[in-house]
Amino acid sequence: MKCLYCQGELVQKKVSYTATRRGYHLIIDDVPAWVCDQCGEVLFDEETVRAIQEMLGELGDRVERLTALSLATA
Repeated sequence: MKCLYCQGELVQKKVSYTATRRGYHLIIDDVPAWVCDQCGEVLFDEETVRAIQEMLGELGDRVERLTALSLATA
């Protein structure tokens, strides 16, 4: 596969994914990705994106519940 930005070759690697959201930071190591060997652009396939989005949604819900608990006890 070719990179959308520089036309370099995409190779399969494992990367770290980092997300910063309201109330938390998430770092996931060893996420499968396509990485351009020329410019370093990282692309994830649909299944990986879906799994990350589900994880972020669940974690967001839990953070909201935890925040609500701490406000109720304050």
